[in-house]
Amino acid sequence: MNNQAVYLVDDDEAILDSISFLMEGFDYQLTCFSSGEQFLEQIDLAQVGCVILDARMPGFSGPEVHKRLTQAQSPLAVIFLTAHGDVPMAVEALKSGAFEFFQKPVDGQALASAIAKGLTYSQQQYDQLAQKALIEGLSKREKQIFSLIVAGKTNKEMANELCVAVRTIEVHRAKLMLKLNVSNLAELMQLSKLA
Repeated sequence: MNNQAVYLVDDDEAILDSISFLMEGFDYQLTCFSSGEQFLEQIDLAQVGCVILDARMPGFSGPEVHKRLTQAQSPLAVIFLTAHGDVPMAVEALKSGAFEFFQKPVDGQALASAIAKGLTYSQQQYDQLAQKALIEGLSKREKQIFSLIVAGKTNKEMANELCVAVRTIEVHRAKLMLKLNVSNLAELMQLSKLA
């Protein structure tokens, strides 16, 4: 079985059973929740995974759950699966960052494919959030040096600008490269896009 986290949130027990059974055929073990509140209370929003949300449920609707995931900066990929969808709802969901939008009944292969892509997307989001957290964890001086490196300054230019010795710049630069888990300037420049 695929051990990556895949969740299904729907207030209809028959849907929970049928979609879970359908996805087992594609090697996905779904964890089911009958309400948005239950889902938000019980899962770790910071983990990699994919959630399939019904749009219309009592309590927190699918869009409300999605909004809370966005506010929490969750890397979870969101797939909407609803019987009551329309074009404006789908457009709004996708504009808000949903990964995919399906109408019930759904084609199993299409849903399984969306889950696979969603899990890959979620991992990328998780990695980006982790890298962003590393940048935010730099000291004030390291952030200054990071900005100057990204701006293309040499060690000597940085030392002059910050009124410190070149050796001090070299030490800070080595520390920040270690903290950011990068080994060269190209990797550092890639990280700078997240800052």
